[in-house]
Amino acid sequence: MAVSYGKLWGALKERKMSAADLRKVSGIAPNTMTKLRRNEPVMLNVLDKICAALGCGYSEIMDYVPDGEEKKL
Repeated sequence: MAVSYGKLWGALKERKMSAADLRKVSGIAPNTMTKLRRNEPVMLNVLDKICAALGCGYSEIMDYVPDGEEKKL
């Protein structure tokens, strides 16, 4: 199982926010931002914080990518 946070970066761009801005507003750790940049799984409470900060739902910041399709990202 893999995830893609491409939508998150698009949402930040639409809101004219940087990753650093998101980190400050949501209170997530720098190492968590690294995981997000690498499309690595993060805890649901992290996604909750991001969604609360952006006023959106999970589907607006991430996609599920079935096994074997990660290379198409």
